[in-house]
Amino acid sequence: MTTQRVPLLGRYHSVKMESQVPIKMRDGVTLIADIIRPDTPGKFPVVLQRTPYDRKGFSRGGGLMGPEVLTLASHGYVVVIQDCRGRFDSEGEWRPFFSEVEDGYDTVEWCGAQPWSTGKVGMYGASYVGATQWLAAIARPPSLATICPRITSSGYYEGWTYQGGALEWGFAASWASMLVAQNLEHIMRNKEIPQAMMGTLMQTIDRLDKAYPTTPTKNFPGLTPELAPFFHEWIRHTSYDEYWRKVSIEDRHSQITVPSLNVGGWFDIFVGGTIKNYIGMKQKGATPAAKKPRLILGPWYHGPHGSMAGDYYFGMMASDMAIDLAGQQIKWYDYWLKGEQNGIDKEPPVRIFVMGENVWRNENEWPLARAVDTKFFFHSNGRANSLNGDGLLSQNSPVSEPPDTFLYDPRNPVPTKGGGLCCDGNFLPGGSFDQRAVEARPDVLCYTTPPLSEDVEVTGPVIVTLYAASSAPDTDFTAKLVDVCPVPDHCVHGLTDGIIRARFRDGTIRAAAPLKPGQVEKYLIDLVATSNVFKRGHSIRVEISSSNFPRFDRNPNTGREPFEEPELRLAHQVIFHTSEHPSHITLPLIPR
Repeated sequence: MTTQRVPLLGRYHSVKMESQVPIKMRDGVTLIADIIRPDTPGKFPVVLQRTPYDRKGFSRGGGLMGPEVLTLASHGYVVVIQDCRGRFDSEGEWRPFFSEVEDGYDTVEWCGAQPWSTGKVGMYGASYVGATQWLAAIARPPSLATICPRITSSGYYEGWTYQGGALEWGFAASWASMLVAQNLEHIMRNKEIPQAMMGTLMQTIDRLDKAYPTTPTKNFPGLTPELAPFFHEWIRHTSYDEYWRKVSIEDRHSQITVPSLNVGGWFDIFVGGTIKNYIGMKQKGATPAAKKPRLILGPWYHGPHGSMAGDYYFGMMASDMAIDLAGQQIKWYDYWLKGEQNGIDKEPPVRIFVMGENVWRNENEWPLARAVDTKFFFHSNGRANSLNGDGLLSQNSPVSEPPDTFLYDPRNPVPTKGGGLCCDGNFLPGGSFDQRAVEARPDVLCYTTPPLSEDVEVTGPVIVTLYAASSAPDTDFTAKLVDVCPVPDHCVHGLTDGIIRARFRDGTIRAAAPLKPGQVEKYLIDLVATSNVFKRGHSIRVEISSSNFPRFDRNPNTGREPFEEPELRLAHQVIFHTSEHPSHITLPLIPR
């Protein structure tokens, strides 16, 4: 363990750091942390971050998209950054999520018991570092006073690994590859790994775009059971079973006693979980404090909270610096950890960025009580294929119209163009991108309103109700909400999307139900949520297809699991819009 002092202007003139601090868990495994604290006598509240991403980079710079460590320490907090079990310098074997409850409890209580601690501990961090907060919170460590999770989920099946029963393939493959590659030194200390196996993994990371089409998916190059056992667990547990229930947060909101400051992005892969955590804690929190969560949603993807998301510029006010997000987090800590009566408890609990108008707005709840759920129905003369087709979107109910048809070929899937993505910024960047190249395909149906005569705000949950038939025993249906700009801008930028795996049309808890070829079925496709003003002259568009690859894995249309299925078959898809089968999207319209 080493100690160094760092001069820094702020409430305290300097801070000091202790490196390689051992913290023993209840089973005897030692986890390693760095500690950064004010270089002055006294006791201070603790802010803890437990990370699988190498604490050394965090403790010397700043948490993943969080306020800088030195700023927190200079403000009068002890900052503890710890490598999770089995990661980098910490002992043990890493199995995502499954050790974080007990390890989180033990670490929080260690922090609370130190001589430099007041006994109050907060946590912060993003993505998996948000998961370590929620998983610690469900264990109810007495010293834990608050958490500040960013861009993270409410569970690790729906919204983290799967959506609508389909595997979030681009995320699962890229994140697993990155996490294994970062930790090879630790893995090699505990296992004999052939050099060729490690070389294959590195080659895969260099060209992930070439690796995504691997079939069956269990053969993804480099992610062998020896290197990534968790990856093979993920792709084999395709429904919401006991494996996933053990680490669910939303099933345990009623156990959590601490308040939470939740931060998410409209284009973040985990935005649905961020929203569920806010709603779940508001309704079910175990204490009055826990029922006082806050929610901040910006136009951000799973990356820096800036002014650009994909190829769309939302303006300077869209960045986290423009709203002083770091300062808001410190103000939150000052209230819950130091007891400062700074008024944050009197502020509106929800703050959202309204796209289109590109402004921040405070709200008193989510979803918004004034929202009016409004159905926009699909129409066509049977030729809604592509942006050049005759698909129409309107509030008028259909009566009798010919169905739309397309051929889904998993060997030539609809390519992903932005959306809620992680963690491959080189080949699969997230955010809002122009969709015209996607919409030029005949296997993408487009239903579009006429140019709007007035601004239309859509803020809240979005869902598509689809009536469809397929020639396959199992297949997928996808949907996307798009804002279409008039000339001369003529942009077509995606807002949010979703998918449903047909055999899970009745839910992922129930047994999978194969399709009867040609039989009409009802599908609910969850597009999660958005906040966007479709400006006067713009149009609202919904895309319908059967693939969005590699954001989601391809359904082989055989009825068998993608992780072990080498065969890919064609599927003939039929989309209905009649009085009996009125396919539509439900949009939460905000009166203006």
